Amino acid sequence: MAKHFTVFSPTHLYTVIVGFILLAILIAWSRRSYFGKMITSGILAFFCLGAYGLSQYAWSYDAQPTDLDNLLPFHLCDVCAFLAGYAILTKKPLACELTYYWGLAATIQALITPAIGYGFPHPTYFTFFLQHFAIVGVALFLPLTGTWRPVRPLWKSPLQAFVWVNFYMIFAMSMNFLLKTNFGYLAHPPSNPSLIDHLGPWPYYIIGLETIALVLFLLLTLPFMQKNRATATLAG
Repeated sequence: MAKHFTVFSPTHLYTVIVGFILLAILIAWSRRSYFGKMITSGILAFFCLGAYGLSQYAWSYDAQPTDLDNLLPFHLCDVCAFLAGYAILTKKPLACELTYYWGLAATIQALITPAIGYGFPHPTYFTFFLQHFAIVGVALFLPLTGTWRPVRPLWKSPLQAFVWVNFYMIFAMSMNFLLKTNFGYLAHPPSNPSLIDHLGPWPYYIIGLETIALVLFLLLTLPFMQKNRATATLAG
């Protein structure tokens, strides 16, 4: 029988370590050969685009009725999974941009403090981590394989990602109001320990989340600024 998932437990630690090792192997392979790049993109696209269907199948093993929070794909990582799958297949700039910033700023946080109830070996444990690691995988794959770079001037991409995440928040808050759900954890904090616990009560923690998102988006742009300086130095 599956146990309750505990954040920062040995199971959590081992899962995160194994997940990032597998991602490192896939991305290293994709950088070494065209065949590896194609296989890696196919694997990541499959798990991103199939995550919703797989999660619904996993929830069918739960004896309790599935609530709307798990039935509808309106959490930020659910939206990001569809975006990531679309981005890696089509290379559309906006989809790649949102996948990079949202995937690394938000989805990694979800891996650090997963909001899941069941641990190994419940099917929802597997689908949660497969989805989130696939998103992070695409977010790393796009820049590291030269598939995508932020637009210039470099401040434009993080600000666009921030504007779009605010559109998502308006949508999620509207759904929460209408359906009494908690998409984006914008109605109340998740039951598990998370960063939100340190940002004050609702609704003030939402301002904290926005501030952290903007700072992280800007920080995620720094590697590209350093690369541009190095390129300019070589050209000079």
